[in-house]
Amino acid sequence: MGLETEPLFQAWSYFRRRKFRQCSELCSQLLEGAPGEQENDTGYSAFQAAWSLKTRALTEMVYVDEIEIDQEGIAEMMLDENAIAQVARPGTSLKLPGTSQGGGPSPAVRPITQSGRPITGFVRPSTQSGRPSTMEQAIKTPRTALTARPISSASGRYVRLGTASMITNPDGPFINVSRLNLSKYAQKPELAKALFEYIFHHENDVKNVYLRLDQPVTALNLFKQGLERFPGEVTLICGIARIYEEMNDISSAAEYYKEVLKQDNTHVEAIACIGSNRFYSDQPEIALRFYRRLLQMGVYNYQLFNNLGLCCFYAQQYDMTLTSFERALFLAENEEERADVWYNLGHVAVGIGDLNLAYQCFKLTLVNNNDYAEAYNNLAVLEMQKGHIEQARALLQTASYLAPHMYEPHFNFAILSEKVGDFQRSYMAAQKSEEAFPGHIDTQQLIKQLKERFAML
Repeated sequence: MGLETEPLFQAWSYFRRRKFRQCSELCSQLLEGAPGEQENDTGYSAFQAAWSLKTRALTEMVYVDEIEIDQEGIAEMMLDENAIAQVARPGTSLKLPGTSQGGGPSPAVRPITQSGRPITGFVRPSTQSGRPSTMEQAIKTPRTALTARPISSASGRYVRLGTASMITNPDGPFINVSRLNLSKYAQKPELAKALFEYIFHHENDVKNVYLRLDQPVTALNLFKQGLERFPGEVTLICGIARIYEEMNDISSAAEYYKEVLKQDNTHVEAIACIGSNRFYSDQPEIALRFYRRLLQMGVYNYQLFNNLGLCCFYAQQYDMTLTSFERALFLAENEEERADVWYNLGHVAVGIGDLNLAYQCFKLTLVNNNDYAEAYNNLAVLEMQKGHIEQARALLQTASYLAPHMYEPHFNFAILSEKVGDFQRSYMAAQKSEEAFPGHIDTQQLIKQLKERFAML
């Protein structure tokens, strides 16, 4: 005869493993019984604990981070009449790239977005592309995590429409909000927070207002004031980590994400961001542990297996590399996702020295996503090695047009032009490379050589 687990503890175990459906069903069974007596140490009964746990489970099933999903539309970005400082002080602006006080990773190690921020470990719409400078750039840039289309004024704010109705009880809603005595629950903080989040995310009765002020330092101070009032609150600590990440202060962001995990070791965003930071810090073995943790928690998507494949390859665990990428291709839901997998497979092929396989993988990347600038750049390098100068030049020009924030296409074009004797184009491309990555030593040396050649003419 096997050991029987206490039902409330079993429900809590389901919640920690992100099996919210099973948790909600088990709590419903507990709530069908009579309310129990209060516990001496907590002052709350098992009935109240089951009620609170079910409320949190229902909330997590439809949870959407309102701060991140409320994205600015094209009209709000391009027609914004609010004036901001064009030359912000270092570390005081999120809209202007390059204002970090240090601590940001090098573009040579970690890819960056067109706004100048490093790619994070967790997809958030507001950090994917930044503020476009032209209407053309705004239209062709993906703005949300769920679609490649740029959002209009409201398309990013109601992505969960119709999902809450799918998990309501057949006998009616779990909580009748209109009949609640809110003052009673306000006196019990443990129940009040769970109830508020349920109403906010599940019933959608609360409307929120966003203030888009480019004042990250003020926001940090407000978050820290909140931590003084509610120490250990995960939402506040995570908000601080996000701001530091957007300010390119990756080291501070990582420290706050660690604090998040101390309070909630199942927090997906914190685990993913720390794993990404470890990977780009040349620690793929440690990153692999974090991504495996996500897999144990029930996260099962192409992004996770894509990252697992890269970590396995750079950690020299070759037996799991191709298996992970095969699973990622199987789970990819659209062409953009498949393009990411083929692109990484191309890097694996380059790493093992199979340039023909790498060429085919980068070609398949462009078949799935014709705007993949990194694939154009890598194909150009392979064409240069084959001696196909004109093809390489055309690919590099395409890459630099699609991703002007990348320094690699500009630098490669400068090298190619210098080899064929076109020093003027080489110098112009090298200047663009230096503008995109001022600390690139090879670009600086190339510009110095070109200036010496010009002086000799």
